[in-house]
Amino acid sequence: MKLQLFAAALAATSMLATLGAASAHGPTRQKVSEKIEINAAPDKVWAVVSNFQDGGWIPVVAKTEGTGGNAPGAKRTLTLKNGATVDEEVAKLDPEKMTLMYRIDQVDVKVLPVTNYSSWLIVTPAGDGTKSEVEWRGAFYRGFPNNDPPPELNDEAAIAAVTGLYKAGLDGLKKQIEGGN
Repeated sequence: MKLQLFAAALAATSMLATLGAASAHGPTRQKVSEKIEINAAPDKVWAVVSNFQDGGWIPVVAKTEGTGGNAPGAKRTLTLKNGATVDEEVAKLDPEKMTLMYRIDQVDVKVLPVTNYSSWLIVTPAGDGTKSEVEWRGAFYRGFPNNDPPPELNDEAAIAAVTGLYKAGLDGLKKQIEGGN
């Protein structure tokens, strides 16, 4: 009888611990995806997108410095027009599928309110193949890793910042490739 009571108490304690852990919830991974159509062949667009050592098509970038070319493990530092820097690294590059995956190694959350950020740039043919669609998608956590984040580091701030970056970046890419720069 004592063994049965002990087993029941242990099961109840385990269930309560599980319920407590479920309610003590931290941040969840957020995702953003933006697309744009560019009036240029996919190869021409891919040549710009896959050049990891040149982030000049992103409007907030003043300068790009890096090492390793475009291969996985290549690194770059983007110096933004406000003087802040973002350190990034190529995780995967697939020229056949025209996909580039990179991660942010280091960024001040005051500049981009995210942590554990990874991103994909994907170029696909559009229309009759003389146009391209570029998708820029990312996954990340908000800039504040604990519960009750300040407004500037919450999920909404992270999503808004990444969405704004992607829209401006894709517009800059389109302008550069289509000759509007």
